[in-house]
Amino acid sequence: MSDSSTRRPPKALAGLGSATDDRFGGAAFAKKAIRKAFPDHWSFLLGEIALYSFVIILITGVFLTFFFQPSGTETVYNGSYEKLRGVTMSEAYASTLHISFDVRGGLLTRQIHHWATVLFLASILVHLLRNFFTGAFRKPRELNWLIGVVLFILVLLNGLFGYSLPDDLLSGTGLRILEGVLLSIPVVGTYLTLFLFGGEFPSSASFLPRLYTIHVLLIPGILAALIPLHAVVLTWRATHTQFPGRGSTNRTVRGYPFFPVFIAKTTAYFLWTFAAVTVLAAFFQINPVWLYGPYDPGAISAGSQPDWYMGFLEGALRMMPSWQIELWGHTLAMSVIIPALVVPGLLFTGLAVYPFLERWVTGDREIHHLLDRPRDVPARTGIGMAGVTFYGILWLAGANDIIADRFQISLFATTWFFRFAIFLGPVLAYIVAYRICLGLQRRDRDLVAHGLETGTIRQGADGEFYEVHRHIDVPRITDPRPRAAVPLGEPDGEGIPPKEARGPLGRTRVALNRHFRADLAVPPNGERRAKEAEEIEAPRPPEVDQRRR
Repeated sequence: MSDSSTRRPPKALAGLGSATDDRFGGAAFAKKAIRKAFPDHWSFLLGEIALYSFVIILITGVFLTFFFQPSGTETVYNGSYEKLRGVTMSEAYASTLHISFDVRGGLLTRQIHHWATVLFLASILVHLLRNFFTGAFRKPRELNWLIGVVLFILVLLNGLFGYSLPDDLLSGTGLRILEGVLLSIPVVGTYLTLFLFGGEFPSSASFLPRLYTIHVLLIPGILAALIPLHAVVLTWRATHTQFPGRGSTNRTVRGYPFFPVFIAKTTAYFLWTFAAVTVLAAFFQINPVWLYGPYDPGAISAGSQPDWYMGFLEGALRMMPSWQIELWGHTLAMSVIIPALVVPGLLFTGLAVYPFLERWVTGDREIHHLLDRPRDVPARTGIGMAGVTFYGILWLAGANDIIADRFQISLFATTWFFRFAIFLGPVLAYIVAYRICLGLQRRDRDLVAHGLETGTIRQGADGEFYEVHRHIDVPRITDPRPRAAVPLGEPDGEGIPPKEARGPLGRTRVALNRHFRADLAVPPNGERRAKEAEEIEAPRPPEVDQRRR
């Protein structure tokens, strides 16, 4: 058979492909797509973990819908779990027990579903942090960043609704908190509560069906539309981000083609993700609802904790003082409004507007396909670490009672510690992260200028001892890339400040711009690198080898 004939696809496939392209188009896009280059860096796999976790959640969720009964109607349990036989409970809780103990593979599927949700949120959070610290949110990816923030919020809500569906004591306690948060919202709080719960909680029979519909239809439908837009469409249409390096520029991408290299790697990665979640579900118990019992408004349990991703809201509620304001005969419960609405509002609004705020401060209007190393932009890295510290303190405060019990500390002492730490911690984190970035920059400049220490000590003819350095080329340090910020507010030749530097807002912007630019890493230019290389490789005076000291 000739070479030309072996390259031709079978007639049946060729005819099918031609007919499909004639009716739907896309052949040109498909040819371009299979040649799209994907950089080979481990941090780009974080988003894929989130995508694959979502697929696992959908698959296991479909299985669970065949057996779960989203009903608050009371029934008497007569299943396999002996400790709860004869106990009156909702049909939702009874069906959850039925899935766990009587459906073949039901408990494993429940735990895979739950662990996949935990991994989904963790991977979204780490993926978001990677994009923030490397500057991947800059032009032209602001829209993709906003979609990612919206996805994070939606998955948080859906996770809350998902572990509330079994109607056990732990989830019912969380729903009671949710009802209190909604009722504390001025003006519209009661309407939102009636819309979600369908009446007074927990007596309304329509509540669980509504929650079930939101969990399995409304939010997953929105996610199913936004995730492909975020992960495929916008990413595919734009140039893929990459780290600076040999062969990588702001106009070219160095990587492997989508087909067959990337598709083989990503398929294997999906199988590894599924295997990891299955191992967790098989050997590590999560959400054992049979230990908690059915929800009872009069029952109280110590040490109850939500899933980790809701811990920051729990911590905000626990550390907030019991403040309230009386206005015109109405009570504003600030002890609930501030931790449950203001704190998450600041976090998520700050994430959403940060790309535009940084562009306003830096004056940067260029297109960025090359990523920054966190050390190269100390101000942004400091802000990110301040936010991580703020979130982490809230998360730890959600377990203040457990911390007090385990370490034999007063509960009031832990509460007051977190109240001070929530203000001092982010400031300290910013300063420490900023100084670490400066130290790493100095180390990079030393590597470029003097090379790598070899540990070999030599003595020159004049008796001077010196260590031999080996010159190395560090492309991520020295390769040129678009500037992260441009100078703003520089006066003209006559000393007159421009319009952007006038007024309080303009002066604030200029001051922030100067601080942002103060310690930006500047890659050495080619002439400087060549000169430094010549100095490093230049022959030294006659020398005598000495033993290493």
